[in-house]
Amino acid sequence: MAASPSHRRQAPFLIGLVLILAALPVGWFVFLREPPAPLPPPEPPRRVVTDADAEAKKAVELVLSSFEGTVDVKHGEAGTWEPASKDMALRPTDVVRTGRGSWAVLLNGESVELRMEAQTEISVEEISNELSKVMLSSGLATATVRGRPNVRHTFVLKAKNGDAEASTSQGTFTMSNNGKGTVSVGTREGDVKLTGKEGKYVIVRAGQRSIVRPGQAPTAPDPIPSSVFMKMEWPKGKKLREAKLTVTGHADPGARVMMGGVIVPTDADGGFTLDLDLKEGSNAVQVTAVGVGGAPKEETRELVLDTRPIIETENPW
Repeated sequence: MAASPSHRRQAPFLIGLVLILAALPVGWFVFLREPPAPLPPPEPPRRVVTDADAEAKKAVELVLSSFEGTVDVKHGEAGTWEPASKDMALRPTDVVRTGRGSWAVLLNGESVELRMEAQTEISVEEISNELSKVMLSSGLATATVRGRPNVRHTFVLKAKNGDAEASTSQGTFTMSNNGKGTVSVGTREGDVKLTGKEGKYVIVRAGQRSIVRPGQAPTAPDPIPSSVFMKMEWPKGKKLREAKLTVTGHADPGARVMMGGVIVPTDADGGFTLDLDLKEGSNAVQVTAVGVGGAPKEETRELVLDTRPIIETENPW
């Protein structure tokens, strides 16, 4: 049956209405919907802190860990001396000195330990993750450098007033400086590079020592003797008539010589002179030589001063 004329007229209207209704969601989505908020930028990947990073952070902290007796610190060349305090942080240009009968230990994280003996002075030159550099002005100091996994740290100990420079990344060595640049280095563990004049160097291995005099290259390393060498020239005779007395002696170059706990200056060859003021009667003089290895050498001599006039008796016969 054919569609009626009214139905044929309604068909286009209905089709148009359907198309309009279908287009409404699309128009809302395109024209009326608010655009979504932009996505935040991606976060950078977080760096995992490793044990090596922790070790490197510790390595830049040079700390006066422990001490005993009189220890003073000076911050910078223009600073004034002040008493040290435990765990005091040290920075480049700081100076540390120990008094008679005193000692101090400096730590650079877990990489370096530096022990200063009595009447020793050092100054801090450089501190970084990879390098610690300290200058030994005078005295005796022992450095222990520990190798750490994934962390390489080099420790350098220089001598003031001379050309000597000792360095190692793992080992234990002792350096002495007579204050005039004559240096002795003895190695207990590991290998130490000892440099002298014009960059000439030797490798001082465990159980060896070498000497550097100002303006000279290091001597060939030789075994550390069992005891320090020292020879005294004492006056002859049991009684002395003069209160002022000069005594000479000789020790290993770079060795520390002390009389009654006081440092005695030595020359480049280890020679020294004692100027004594004796009192009437018995005088005990004690001289000790300490080196970079081996047992210290000690000599004690009793000097008797007798200034009483000599009375001569006449022979009755």
